[in-house]
Amino acid sequence: MVKPVLIYPNQILKAASAPIAEITSELSAVVTDLKDTMLAAGHSVGIAAAQIGVLSRVVVINASLGRKPCENHGELVLINPEIIDYEGIFRTREGCMSVPEFTGDVNRAAKITVSYLDEALCLKTLSTEGFEAVVIQHEIDHLDGVLFIDRVISRKRDLYRRKDKKC
Repeated sequence: MVKPVLIYPNQILKAASAPIAEITSELSAVVTDLKDTMLAAGHSVGIAAAQIGVLSRVVVINASLGRKPCENHGELVLINPEIIDYEGIFRTREGCMSVPEFTGDVNRAAKITVSYLDEALCLKTLSTEGFEAVVIQHEIDHLDGVLFIDRVISRKRDLYRRKDKKC
């Protein structure tokens, strides 16, 4: 079911999410809601449970939905994701459904390895780079109560008001 996306300064967005220990019908419903909400936005490549008001460590991403084609792993459900290795740093422009009026320049790791549980709670490891790596880092930040605006390099020079707000 499509859920409303919380908008900053909603304080839920600044709270840390709790780890998931078991598969429940509630978890399955949250995953379905995340997928539906991300697709309904029409421009989203990732969403964290906190963005729909659920403080559980689960995200859904799909970098293939981005505007520019990139190598990626398609739709991923990451439960309790943790970056276990990273390499390189680069500057990238980010936006967020929870901060719809702005985009900003942030530094992100160019390559990451992330461990996570899949929907069956099987431990997985994924290595990725570029846009998909940025999306995963952005969504994991949501699980820790961090927004991209908290990572903007310079709020005076690197935070931009959207000209074509789509939310």
